[in-house]
Amino acid sequence: MATSSPFPPLPPHPPHPGGPAEGGVLRHAHWWQHKWVRYGALITLLVLSGLVIVALVREQTGTEGFLVGLGLAVLPVPLLVAAFRWLDRVEPGPWRNLVFSFSWGACAAALMAIVANSFAVRWIATATADPAHADTLGATVIAPVVEETAKAAAVLLVFLFRRRDFTGIVDGVVIAGITATGFAFTENILYLGNAFGTDQLTGDGGIASVTVATFFVRVVMSPFAHPLFTVLTGLGFGIAALSGERQRVRRVVLPLCGLLLAMLMHALWNGSATFGDWGFFAVYGAFMVPAFGVLTWLVVWTRQRELGTVRDELPAYTAAGWLGPAEPYALGSMRARRLARQYARRHLGRPAGREVAQYEAYATSLAFLRHRGRQGRGGTDFVVRERELLNELWRRREVARPALEHASRLAAPAPLPVYGMYGVHGGYGFPPGAAHPASGYHGYPGYASPPHTVPHPQASSAPYAVPHPYAPSTPYGS
Repeated sequence: MATSSPFPPLPPHPPHPGGPAEGGVLRHAHWWQHKWVRYGALITLLVLSGLVIVALVREQTGTEGFLVGLGLAVLPVPLLVAAFRWLDRVEPGPWRNLVFSFSWGACAAALMAIVANSFAVRWIATATADPAHADTLGATVIAPVVEETAKAAAVLLVFLFRRRDFTGIVDGVVIAGITATGFAFTENILYLGNAFGTDQLTGDGGIASVTVATFFVRVVMSPFAHPLFTVLTGLGFGIAALSGERQRVRRVVLPLCGLLLAMLMHALWNGSATFGDWGFFAVYGAFMVPAFGVLTWLVVWTRQRELGTVRDELPAYTAAGWLGPAEPYALGSMRARRLARQYARRHLGRPAGREVAQYEAYATSLAFLRHRGRQGRGGTDFVVRERELLNELWRRREVARPALEHASRLAAPAPLPVYGMYGVHGGYGFPPGAAHPASGYHGYPGYASPPHTVPHPQASSAPYAVPHPYAPSTPYGS
């Protein structure tokens, strides 16, 4: 008769990357399923879109206007990218997602918008014989629908195919914002280049020129306009990412609601020119500025909440010996993280600083993974992903732990809380007489050890696995 175990199941080793598929049968993927084929097709699409965009914009603005527009349009891009990267500092996403998002906005989305808007406006003008009405309708109805849909496609693609990197509201905001930054960059080249061409024809220059007025409105007053619209779509996808896999209706409805709000805000902004001489300033002050303030507060609040999640979830891994006692606090403080990177760079060089930054990113992903798991949203690959992240942390511990412990001493405003099942009194490390968990000793007072340890692939003995966060509360086994 089998005996019941009071402990939840321990995570198994992740499958070897080159091992056989389930059932021991190797299945060869079709040629179109290989990563290099998908990447190649995507890069080709973006490059071709970029070349066509350059040709179309240059045709409308002329070579000189294109160069002037390009030089002025690029000015707000570093500011916007830096702002969204700052929001993403808690769990920074991979650069390839940001490069894809910016490229999609600047090339593919811009091309779709130019072609669709031009076709629709010409069709309406021909059908109604009223070009002025067609232009107004195109700006207030067609353009918001086409442009926001084109930009939302990038968010959707990352949401579907980079799901591991898309876990919450901040990820949705960052991907949407970077996509819209790329779109606004291309659009500003067109507007500023046309404004410069107008000034060349009229002979205007200086402050009274159309180029200066266009630059002031689009780059100085409203650089966040397009990102603000598309961020609403990103919020919808971000909230959907927090939903459980069984909440399929919510995962579809929320992104659509965000997209609809983005279209409405965009239509209101474009339509402000039809509200009279002061319509633009009225919409800007009554809607754009408050909306920007509310969204900024929401994202910053979410960022701080994410840091709280890190501090709350990582102590479980400290108790199991995977992390040092000071690390949950240090990893939950942006100031301590920065101090740790600086400490590593100063004493061991730039590669060590990068190792600490990677350690911080993996630890944050681990905390978020465990948080989702406790809420029943860990996914079927929870155990494998958890083990992967733990292995990455274990590889970098020799460099990262001293730096994080040093940073926690400098950044802690008060004595650090006690994490884990053992005390940390006046310093760091393990209490006198208690061996490090990696030595195989698990006899912490008041802490029941699992019946066996899970060997670490890179050490003869290593910390045992943390209990599965959403394992059944009833005894496991039979």
